[in-house]
Amino acid sequence: MLTHGEIWAAIDKLAERHGLSTSGLAKRAGLDPTTFNRSKRITPDGRPRWPSTESIAKILAATGETVDAFMSLLSGVSMARRTVPLIGLAQAGEGGIFDDAGFPVGTGWDAVEFPAVGDENAYALEITGDSMIPAYRDGCVVIVSPNAPVRRGDRVVVKLKEGEVMAKELKRLSAKTIELKSLNPEHADLSFNRDAVAWVARILWASQ
Repeated sequence: MLTHGEIWAAIDKLAERHGLSTSGLAKRAGLDPTTFNRSKRITPDGRPRWPSTESIAKILAATGETVDAFMSLLSGVSMARRTVPLIGLAQAGEGGIFDDAGFPVGTGWDAVEFPAVGDENAYALEITGDSMIPAYRDGCVVIVSPNAPVRRGDRVVVKLKEGEVMAKELKRLSAKTIELKSLNPEHADLSFNRDAVAWVARILWASQ
């Protein structure tokens, strides 16, 4: 499993490879210059703050680097790849696709190859709709980890007990409610009672 320190070290190495400071790397990617500042890597209450998949995708695009190249900066070698099942967002709402814990079950899906993410239950989900534009567009493929911990600000996949599956940003999670944010301002934020939610799984990576 990737660690907080390894991810940030890889960003530092990427900037150095291209002769940039972390601020310069952020600027080149069209991000706020302070996005990768060391002071922003830990929250005020002492918790580790992880870079978003969107910001990593932008610095890779800005430098012309691949996901494999970025992952190789973690250990100096190319990361192993694995095949994960590819599930459509509409298909995900059907019965028999996931078990009660949100792990994919069954066979017969398409598959995609992707760098290993340290979760044997990880799967790929093809986004449908525009509620997560500009981060995720219709047809974008995201890698979902049912075993990864989730916290406020994470992009997540949520399945309701009634069957609907959606990709959103986790705005707030309490013992009684879950609040979800749609990145596209044309779509309203959502709130559900926790007992209406079957499971929540974290999005780790996205194709761009």
